Amino acid sequence: DYLAAEGFGGILAVGQGSERPPRLVEIKSRGRRSGRRVVLIGKGVTYDSGGLSLKPADSMALMKTDMAGAAAVAGAMIAYARDAGRNRDAEVIALLPMAENSPSGSAYRPGDIIRHFGGGTTEVSNTDAEGRLLLADALSYARERLAPHVMVDIATLTGAATLGLSRHFAALYANNDDLAFELIEAGVESGDALWRLPLVDAYRQHLKTPVADIAQAVSEPADRAGSIMAALYLQHFVGDVPWAHIDMAGPARADKQRGEHPVGATGFGARLLAEWLRTADLGSDEPRSDSAER
Repeated sequence: DYLAAEGFGGILAVGQGSERPPRLVEIKSRGRRSGRRVVLIGKGVTYDSGGLSLKPADSMALMKTDMAGAAAVAGAMIAYARDAGRNRDAEVIALLPMAENSPSGSAYRPGDIIRHFGGGTTEVSNTDAEGRLLLADALSYARERLAPHVMVDIATLTGAATLGLSRHFAALYANNDDLAFELIEAGVESGDALWRLPLVDAYRQHLKTPVADIAQAVSEPADRAGSIMAALYLQHFVGDVPWAHIDMAGPARADKQRGEHPVGATGFGARLLAEWLRTADLGSDEPRSDSAER
C-alpha cells in the first residue's frame, strides 16, 4: 500500500505477477550531521523467471541468486556497522528494492508504460529486463528524498556484462572519476575485481521512445552493448549526484567450483562495498540539510 501511495511503479510492476508482494527495504546507519550521506542500492529480484518474457528452462537454474545485489549491500552494511574505519561520521543508507518476477494473469507486459517514483515514465519492451525498473525507483527515491552526497548501485543486471568480462570481473560505470577510482581500488583490496566501461553519450538516442520518457531496453544495433545501455538507462534517474553502477551478473554466481566459490552464489560485492565504505574519502563535509523528506 505504501509503494502504491508513493508511486513506486517500477517495483510494483515487477512484483505484480507474483503471489508474494514486493517490498522496498531501507536500512540506516546514523552518522553525524557533519558527515556525508551515502546511499547503497542493491537489486533484489528474489526469483527471476523472466515474467511474460519467459526465460528458457536451463537459464532459470541459478535465478534464485538474482537478489545478489541486495544481499551484497546488506552484507556490506553489517560489515560497516562492525568497522566503519575512517568513515564513522558518514550516514550510510541501504535501499533494497525486492520483488519476484513471475508470469501470471496479473504480470506486467511488454508495451506497458510504467510511472516511477517522482513521475518519470518507462516504456517496457522486455519483462526479463526487470532489474533496471526496480533500481530506477530506488535511485529516484534516493535522489529526491534522501539528498545523498554519493550513490552506488549493484546488480546482477545483464548477460552482456558476463559475455564481455567473463565471471571474473564486474562491469563498473560512473559519472565521477574519483568515485570510480575508489571503487576499483576497493576491488583490488577485497578481491572483488571491477573493470570500468564507458557511458557512451552517442548510444543514448537508442533509449528514445515517443510514448514515455525513456525506453527500458533496445534492439539492433545497440543490443550488443547491452550492459552499457542498461547503465545509460539508470543514469537517466540519477541527476547530477555522483553515482556508480556495478553490473555483477558474471561474478555473482558460479556454475562450477571456482577458487573459494562453490556452485551458486559467490557473495561478490559484499567485501567490495565494505572495503569502500571503510577506506574511501567519505568523511566530514559541510553541514548537510536534513530538510529533505525522510
